[in-house]
Amino acid sequence: MLAGEVELLLFSLILSCGFLEAGGIAGVFVDLILFPLDTVKTRLQSPQGFRKAGGFRGIYAGVPSTAIGSFPNAAAFFITYENVKSVLHHDSTSYLTPVTHMVAASFGEVVACLIRVPSEVVKQRAQVSPSAGTFRILSRTLYHEGIQGLYRGYKSTVLREIPFSLVQFPLWEFLKDLWSWKQGHVVDSWQSAVCGAFAGGFAAAVTTPLDVAKTRIMLAKTGTTAASGNVLAALGGIWRTQGLPGLFAGVVPRIAAISLGGFIFLGTYEKTRQLLL
Repeated sequence: MLAGEVELLLFSLILSCGFLEAGGIAGVFVDLILFPLDTVKTRLQSPQGFRKAGGFRGIYAGVPSTAIGSFPNAAAFFITYENVKSVLHHDSTSYLTPVTHMVAASFGEVVACLIRVPSEVVKQRAQVSPSAGTFRILSRTLYHEGIQGLYRGYKSTVLREIPFSLVQFPLWEFLKDLWSWKQGHVVDSWQSAVCGAFAGGFAAAVTTPLDVAKTRIMLAKTGTTAASGNVLAALGGIWRTQGLPGLFAGVVPRIAAISLGGFIFLGTYEKTRQLLL
């Protein structure tokens, strides 16, 4: 019995390392390749508007923050996602499979956001102040707001990411299963990538208002109402001042980035996972 438990533990560790590497490698690919689109989206969503936030200048402002946070963020998500999915799968029927994917993705986002939010705060502030520099913004945030300043917007980020994942991952898994059934064998990595692109683009479109609210909260000046992190108040303020166009600011680059990101990220993840496992 003890030997069997040790073997199971070792196998779990190997799987965890595989998921960590697969998710991390995929995340780095996506975040760095698509960074300019993310910058455009952030500036379109910023309170000062696209032109005053930098326009097309300094399109890679904030990239060091992304480069540092990308691997651990993506790895944390996928190691949590795959392990929670594995645990829940043993006790679920085929009818509950989408729920399993939703729960696993939600847990993955909560864990990943512990790494993602500080990186995102610094990145977005650098994107709308390209002349300031990433490390200067980091030190300024720590000096004026402390560690809690790096976690401003944690709640709004989780509230954005969970609905996003509730749409994206069950849809991705469903499309893969459907394609596999249609062709009679498990999908290839490029087919998984196509499914990921469609699922990501659709999820990006429907969650854009939450993304705009998150951006406004992270960029708000300390002491303002928006800086309190109240998502409903942020959404209400955007609606009153800018209406529906304000709530969907940056939707085109967001869909483009996440569709391409879904293709690269989930395709690379699937391929790396297959090679490792």
